[in-house]
Amino acid sequence: MRVLIQLRPSPDLVAAVTDPARAVTTADVADGLPGVELDAGFAPVAVPRPIPAAGGDPLSLNQPLGFSLAAEDASVLVRGTISDDELATRVTLLQTLRPDVAGVFADPVIESSLTCGGDPPVGDWHDVERLLDVAGLGAEGLDGAGVAVAVLDTGVNTAHVTRQLGRNVTLDAQRSWCPTGVTGRPGEFEVDHGTMCAFDTLIGAPQASVLDVPVLLSTRPGGSALDGLLSDAVAAFAHLYTVLNAQPEASRALVVSNSWGSFSPEWDFPVGHPGNYSDNAAHPFNLMVAALDQAGADVLFAAGNCGRECRDGRCAYPDRPIAGANSHPKALSVGGVDVNGGRVGYSSQGPGRLTSRKPDLCAYTHFSGSKAFGEGEADSGTSAATPVAAGLVAAVRTRWPSSRLSPSQLRSLLRRTADDRSEVGFDYDYGYGTIDPAGIIAALRRRAKSLG
Repeated sequence: MRVLIQLRPSPDLVAAVTDPARAVTTADVADGLPGVELDAGFAPVAVPRPIPAAGGDPLSLNQPLGFSLAAEDASVLVRGTISDDELATRVTLLQTLRPDVAGVFADPVIESSLTCGGDPPVGDWHDVERLLDVAGLGAEGLDGAGVAVAVLDTGVNTAHVTRQLGRNVTLDAQRSWCPTGVTGRPGEFEVDHGTMCAFDTLIGAPQASVLDVPVLLSTRPGGSALDGLLSDAVAAFAHLYTVLNAQPEASRALVVSNSWGSFSPEWDFPVGHPGNYSDNAAHPFNLMVAALDQAGADVLFAAGNCGRECRDGRCAYPDRPIAGANSHPKALSVGGVDVNGGRVGYSSQGPGRLTSRKPDLCAYTHFSGSKAFGEGEADSGTSAATPVAAGLVAAVRTRWPSSRLSPSQLRSLLRRTADDRSEVGFDYDYGYGTIDPAGIIAALRRRAKSLG
């Protein structure tokens, strides 16, 4: 089983890992872990420590938290493999014999949220543009200008996106990031799932800058072209944490769109095991999500395509398929509706595993748009719904950076203004409803007036 090993090395080593000017290898941090085949190609990643407010419970994650990357606080992750036959014994021995080992966690396979079935598209991206009221957003100065949108997926082909949108696309190659072993230049990857996600984001935020982060192109034995490892997403979030903190605090804005998830418990430790990912807020990746939110980023995840009516064949959770970070309380979990407002049958229902009230809301999907998969093929799945919602969030951030409207406040605004589609209030099919740009514009006007 592939695992992430959390270590607490000396403060000097932690400082070296967090210093982008220094190259630290796995051997520098974790040489000689018994029973572990370490992955020398994976660069160690620093994980910030959750810090409760004064008087808070140091063992609880269910409270307001700060996060510290100070050398005396942060831990370091390395990646490796432990034989399945020896897994339980080796995990126990590691934590007994090596006091610097703080934890051993699952590194599950992550896969893009495509769709099942072959139904034709319902409407096209101009319908989505109208439903997002892009003209109205633009009149408010909300077009995504100056806002960075990180697309964590299979890589982006900006030339294809430019052709399909009929306008120029801004790619931020300098702040883009690739996992170790992934070859290719930002914006020049093959047309695939990530290109669709970039296109769909730019419908609502036409002037946003795209950060290309191809985490689903990780190489691993037996892997497909559309899956990766959670450890690479951990490293990507660590990079984005640095990107965010380098921005001026007064104008900080970063939107992180994730159209992927873990479909099966096969790659995970059992629920209740301290190394579990699906239900464990203390897993390092789930901590990274919380840290990025606290620093001012808007993190969005697809709810997944395990809906009752049209379940993706990979869905292996017997119930509650919105797992791990896709159900994180600090992330916006996005389900899917078509341009007529009807929930698509593959959109996963709640409750979520880390937080019950998931998905948060729904956005538009199953429309003709990017043509990433050919003529006549839909931009579909909660994979398309998530970047559509991310585009709306990026549009808001044009004039409302996190210093004026925190990520949690923006999530509340989106939920409060959503168009309720079924029961009054929250339900597990639609969350709080479908995104409503007109409601968001009105709420922002009221907020601006109250702030003077």
